[in-house]
Amino acid sequence: MSFPTEPGSSDSEESVFERRESQVRSYAHSFPTKFVRATGARLIDDAGKTYIDFLAGCSSLNYGHNHPDLKAALVDYIAADGLAHGLDMETDAKEWFLEAFERVILEPRGLDYVVQFPGPTGANAVEAALKIARKVTGRSNVIAFTNGFHGCTLGALALTGNGHQRGGAGVELSGVSRVPYDGYFGDGTDTAQHLDQLLSDPSGGIDAPAAIIVETVQGEGGLNVASYSWLRQIERIARKHGALFIIDDIQAGIGRTGTFFSFEPAGVTPDIVTLAKSLSGYGLPMALTLLRRDLDIWEPGEHNGTFRGNCHAFVTAAAAIERFWRDKAFETSIREKASILRARLESLSKKFGSRAIRLKGRGMMLGIDVGSGNTAAAIVKKCFENGLVIETSGPEDEIVKCLAPLTITQGELEKGLDILAAATDFVLADRLKATA
Repeated sequence: MSFPTEPGSSDSEESVFERRESQVRSYAHSFPTKFVRATGARLIDDAGKTYIDFLAGCSSLNYGHNHPDLKAALVDYIAADGLAHGLDMETDAKEWFLEAFERVILEPRGLDYVVQFPGPTGANAVEAALKIARKVTGRSNVIAFTNGFHGCTLGALALTGNGHQRGGAGVELSGVSRVPYDGYFGDGTDTAQHLDQLLSDPSGGIDAPAAIIVETVQGEGGLNVASYSWLRQIERIARKHGALFIIDDIQAGIGRTGTFFSFEPAGVTPDIVTLAKSLSGYGLPMALTLLRRDLDIWEPGEHNGTFRGNCHAFVTAAAAIERFWRDKAFETSIREKASILRARLESLSKKFGSRAIRLKGRGMMLGIDVGSGNTAAAIVKKCFENGLVIETSGPEDEIVKCLAPLTITQGELEKGLDILAAATDFVLADRLKATA
């Protein structure tokens, strides 16, 4: 299907994107082409060139582009004139999602969360979590961690550590106490004990918190991984000090680290969980804030959003749950691909040495720390030239981050890793030669 348009009125040779779109865009600068089609783990641009996708909508497309089962469910629903938009009214699509989520995801894991639809984005889910935590506890302070990323709306941005993003706020960001994440000071410092001591000391200088919010793997912060024992300590500290324990599972969840919820292997049970990104399974905007049942003290309409009823997203989310999560086969396939990914990245680290390349992350959320944003950007550029779309993360964008679709074939995964290895060889060899 084509969408013909009339020629623009400007005589400029600039594209309409350059002429009309804000400079705030970022990915467009790294991948200067126009993508027109996508299937599975492959993107195709308007010149017909095919790229392997190791970005996957920043983990919003864990099931790949246009998965046939999800597409069929959505096409059938649209063809039957199903509601596209339902606010928070009851609809068939919402019922299908809630029943699938309850039966396949919550009940087998012994979880009794109330499901809140806060709006379409992860930031919406975080804002709702903050508001309900403060409402329930009567406290205003929230504990967040170094290198955390929780969104760019003001409440979520106050939790976010990145100075570049915080600088866009234009106002003071308050109501948050920031403490060191697991491993922030190296292996010799127990940052959980440090937090407990601060909260236990009446002169510690931290107000009693409404909540402690944490990512199990810090995606934008540089693929920093919290150990399971540390997460259990943070949960215990939250309980001890009367704070709600919130896990932001927006990027690390929905199978990205191997299980539906990234916190499952740690054996913790958060009071609140935020989900978005790959929740719809199809790149359609959808987010959830999961609440322990007794925390659901909202008054009707006290927190809402016009697009909290995206029925098309409910349809594909339900289809994704039924297709991928009814048994353990999908989790097994993720572990197998994660093992390939880890082995290939470890071989790069061994080739150049841990000082030049350090492996980071967990599951299918892995990357390499190359020590410099300029080096990482050069690798990304070379990858793109050779047919791989991949991004960076970390405080100085020094991490080359692999977020391939979880449904990627082994052949596509290996080919993408071949491109990444060749680009890394090219860039690092050139830099090592320059410093020799």
